[in-house]
Amino acid sequence: MSKIVYLALAPLALFALGALWGCGSDAPPAPSAAKAPLASASQKAQSPLSETSSKPTTVLKVPFPSEPTAPSVFIVGHELGFFKKRGVELDFVGVIPTTQLVAAVVSGQIDVSHGSHVNRTIAGVSAGAKILAVVAGTETTQRVPHMTAIVPKNSPIKTPQDLLGKKVGLPTIGGCNEYTPYAWLDKNGVSDPKTKIEVTVVAEKNLEQVLRQGEIDLAMMHKIPEEILKKGEFDVVFSDYDVWGPDGGNTPQYFSIQYIKDHPEAVQAFVAAVAETHNWANANPKGAMEITARRTGQDINRIAERFYAPDGLIKPETVEVWIQLLTHFGEIKPGISLDRIYTNEFNPHYQKAS
Repeated sequence: MSKIVYLALAPLALFALGALWGCGSDAPPAPSAAKAPLASASQKAQSPLSETSSKPTTVLKVPFPSEPTAPSVFIVGHELGFFKKRGVELDFVGVIPTTQLVAAVVSGQIDVSHGSHVNRTIAGVSAGAKILAVVAGTETTQRVPHMTAIVPKNSPIKTPQDLLGKKVGLPTIGGCNEYTPYAWLDKNGVSDPKTKIEVTVVAEKNLEQVLRQGEIDLAMMHKIPEEILKKGEFDVVFSDYDVWGPDGGNTPQYFSIQYIKDHPEAVQAFVAAVAETHNWANANPKGAMEITARRTGQDINRIAERFYAPDGLIKPETVEVWIQLLTHFGEIKPGISLDRIYTNEFNPHYQKAS
């Protein structure tokens, strides 16, 4: 196995479901009142966005992204009233680290995950979690990839062979952060890539500084290449688009199977609201970033633009690519079918093939 070093990252709790891989920034601290202006449904004082709807209200417990690196579909959809008009109220119950989302959904701590990478859904199902993704999240495009590998301007790293033996900085172990460079190396003929690089875990907000200081040789970041290049001090070596084209960046949202059975109408309303939020965010990327930055108290420069699956529809190839990858590296047992991972049945835009 490759050596793994942790820089400025507290150990994460282990859950009974076993190793569940995440994709996103490091686990942030619980938000302060100043950083959590979205009122919880359990709070007595209502914000202007939580006024009583004319429709029956379904309350969904969701995590609060205190230090997001991308627009929050929950926050944007809440702010614009897309959930409210469908009779859905979001109860922001606090921050849950990416690696703990599956366990939180299964236990009922939250009702639905936020958009962590599809590898988390797959790993959870493989470990025995009874969850099902119901609506897509982000997708990868050439201009807006999910993961981008960057190096200092004077770096000798240009090709997969140049990366061998080097230190790679990741926000978290597993998922898109770790497996994108493994897949890039594997695609380019490097056998057993896990043993060929040294992985160092660094909080995403600190990755650029650690790269500048020479403590790592390459950083895997949730950033857009053009934004990285504008700074003039880094080069982009590759992105997940270079590995899988448009198929590698799926970040769906999932419920427990029990919740879906008990509350199908609520799931359908949630999916419709997310789909509308996606389409608005794609048409107004800066607006989605601004809403998220304001509501979380973050610097907008830390929030990267994202492209969301149109109409929230999950494409089978965006799930299959990660089933194959995790199976190839022995991280999940073989034989998991697509219908165990996701469904589009609750999406009003979905049309079954005749």
